[in-house]
Amino acid sequence: MTATQGRTAAGGGATARAAGADGPLLLGVRHHGPGSARAVRSALDAAGPQVLLIEGPPEADGLVALAAEADMRPPVALLAHIVDEPGRSAFWPLAEFSPEWVAIQWAVRRGVPVRFMDLPAAHALARGEGEGGEAPPGDTGGDAGGDGPGDGQEGAAGRPDDAAGAAGATGDAVRVDPLAVLAETAGYDDPERWWEDVVEHRAGGGDAFAPFEALGEAMGALRETYGSGGHDRDLLREAYMRLQLRAAQREFGADQVAVVCGAWHVPALRQKTSVAADRALLKGLPKVKVDMTWVPWTHRRLSRHSGYGAGIDSPGWYGHLFSAPDRPVERWLTKVAGLLRDEDRIVSSAHVIEAVRLADTLAVMRGRPLAGLTETMDAVRAVMCEGSDVPLALVHDRLVVGDVLGEVPDAAPAVPLQRDLTRLQRRLRLKPEALERELELDLRKDTDAARSRLLHRLRLLGVGWGEPVESRGSTGTFRESWRLRWEPELSVRVAEAGVWGTTVVGAATAKAEADAVGAGVLAEVTALAERCLLAELPEALPVVMRVLADRAALDADVGHLAQALPALVRSLRYGDVRGTDTGALGEVALGLAERVFVGLPPACVGLDAEAAEAMRGHVDGVHLAVGLLAGGGASGGPEAPAGVGGAAGAVGPVGAVEAAEATASVRGAEGGVSAEVGGVRGRWLGVLRGLVGGERVAGGVRGRCARLLMDDGVLAEGEAARFVGLALSPGTEPGEAAAWIEGFLGGGAGGGLLLVHDERLLGLVDQWLTGVSGDAFVDVLPLLRRTFGAYESGVRRTLGELVRRGPGHSGAAVPLAEGASGFGAELDPGRADAVLPVVGLLLGLGDGSAGERGAGVRGNSLTGVA
Repeated sequence: MTATQGRTAAGGGATARAAGADGPLLLGVRHHGPGSARAVRSALDAAGPQVLLIEGPPEADGLVALAAEADMRPPVALLAHIVDEPGRSAFWPLAEFSPEWVAIQWAVRRGVPVRFMDLPAAHALARGEGEGGEAPPGDTGGDAGGDGPGDGQEGAAGRPDDAAGAAGATGDAVRVDPLAVLAETAGYDDPERWWEDVVEHRAGGGDAFAPFEALGEAMGALRETYGSGGHDRDLLREAYMRLQLRAAQREFGADQVAVVCGAWHVPALRQKTSVAADRALLKGLPKVKVDMTWVPWTHRRLSRHSGYGAGIDSPGWYGHLFSAPDRPVERWLTKVAGLLRDEDRIVSSAHVIEAVRLADTLAVMRGRPLAGLTETMDAVRAVMCEGSDVPLALVHDRLVVGDVLGEVPDAAPAVPLQRDLTRLQRRLRLKPEALERELELDLRKDTDAARSRLLHRLRLLGVGWGEPVESRGSTGTFRESWRLRWEPELSVRVAEAGVWGTTVVGAATAKAEADAVGAGVLAEVTALAERCLLAELPEALPVVMRVLADRAALDADVGHLAQALPALVRSLRYGDVRGTDTGALGEVALGLAERVFVGLPPACVGLDAEAAEAMRGHVDGVHLAVGLLAGGGASGGPEAPAGVGGAAGAVGPVGAVEAAEATASVRGAEGGVSAEVGGVRGRWLGVLRGLVGGERVAGGVRGRCARLLMDDGVLAEGEAARFVGLALSPGTEPGEAAAWIEGFLGGGAGGGLLLVHDERLLGLVDQWLTGVSGDAFVDVLPLLRRTFGAYESGVRRTLGELVRRGPGHSGAAVPLAEGASGFGAELDPGRADAVLPVVGLLLGLGDGSAGERGAGVRGNSLTGVA
């Protein structure tokens, strides 16, 4: 039976064909529409064509057979990229409920040839249609382009009309949204709701061709009214489609051809035009050489909600509608209940029953044939989420959108770098997943160390599969935490990185060497050296170190040197953990530190507010770096904490034990630190003292240096209060004094707790602030608000209580020679002895009996701790 006879037996289909009784079967669809997908399958079963033409790039004809592989699981996408410029690329996503995918599956299972009939990607990419969010060759209108570089373009998968999504402008023409026009004509204010009621909720059976007839007639009326609808690029695409359709008709017969394309194009394919006219339109189009393959896609990337401009709002919901054999609302709400139960929310079967009843009632009240996504989500919010939008957002993210990641078979074409990456992912058991997850690595284990190297090498190549995050529970350098999520556009990044080599380690090495030579500033080179150590690229490190030494010798900008030093010193910590020789880095770091010490004092003179703030950051970074050097950062062992050697007030977390060890190394205690490194620490403290007393040094810098010296414990008793008193004396300009306070108490260095526990300093600040004139107070208020606003709410509340109570009864500042109110002048032995038994038990020195308290606890010098 021919296709024409099949259509007649099925009940008609006259308008589903081009003009003439023996014309091709034109199936106009909504891309990613489950209703269209079901209708396409029914129509193909009824018609039985001998060849199938699908809207898409013809370069993909050779990849159709891979759709029959068991390892091919949608969502997937056809990826086309220019051979010499992989970054210029385009995507054609397909989900299991896409009509094109259903048609391909129908054809490959029956041995029916499949040919893509859209404008070749070689022309589309040459015309720049795959870049910067341009509309793609396979779609037009608002839902057809990527959102930016790397998103490429969406091709044969978009929305029902190839133009639905948004109104825009191409030249002076208005871009028509056919769905919105049809919905408005039918009396709907929401195009998605109209489509669900008319197509998605339509019962099956009856005439298999009726949906395409109705949609084709509607699109024909729209094309008569609006022409190309502002989508002038479609004229080229439709000319090429007509040429391909004619070729298939000559080869297989006019009534043996079926076409699956966007419904917007159906009227153009019926249009009577000459071959010469179509060829004239296509003459002279630019062309480039392209490669094409299958890549995994995700439901999240199909959704406009996640930023992909050429998709649908609810791919998870549409996938459910397509796969549910019956009772879609009941099955959907059961899924929702299961998700909420997994999140430890109390949801029973009674909740599901009530939610189904409410969704059906809402559908009747709103005049809908069946409860849609809007009704079901309203029911979920009211019944299962108790009116809260928080669990509802989880349902939307996990189910309505979803984190499904497709798979492609190994036989799919891929660049050598992609194959090496796939091999490493399998060996290290790192499966790409669309769902974001955190990965904790222990670098003392071989597998975890290899995983870390792979992720760092990929970051060097610009493949952001994983992002490092702050490790929880440990600050040791032997631990790393990563946040992983595989996005489809990373396949493009891998193809781009293929120009650097055929393996991950080779490509990362070549990329690091090139980046070092092309680095603009010294800090970029030091950061690159750190990344090379993390990625374990010993072959790239000599090149990076040579460039680093040359740049450090020539760069005279103290800001650049100070910005480069912290990353360089941090790299010294990785030697013991990763087994990398960091001797050369240590020599460069020491030389760089000496140059900073010499150049920093004159660089801090005569700075404006913005430059002073930047210099404060440089001082913090150098202080932390010098602390790491003096604390033995290069030989501290794999369990050396991340903040070893820093002061309690330096940037980053530092424990009391580590700070004590660092201070001991400065003062010459037995710590195994070389005399040269210890001298670096001493010279840096001398630089800080000089900056504190510098008359022309910016107030914020002087205040910060005073705070660093105080936190290091190198100031004599009462010296910090003397610095505060000098900085806040009446002879100091209010603005300069406020900047000094910000440097001393701000910057997240625990300044609030310092004021809480040292009422002498609090009294000095209070005395200065109450003495500032009204006009000057308005000027310094922003600085003070920025300083004190950074404190935690509990600290601010305590400070407010202390200021309200005031030291003593007079409210005046406490003299420096007197004890602060609420604090004893000396240690109270009785109160101190009371805590010793508890401390002894905590440290395992005894059971807290009276006989052990004196011998065990005091013998271990715990009196000083108390």
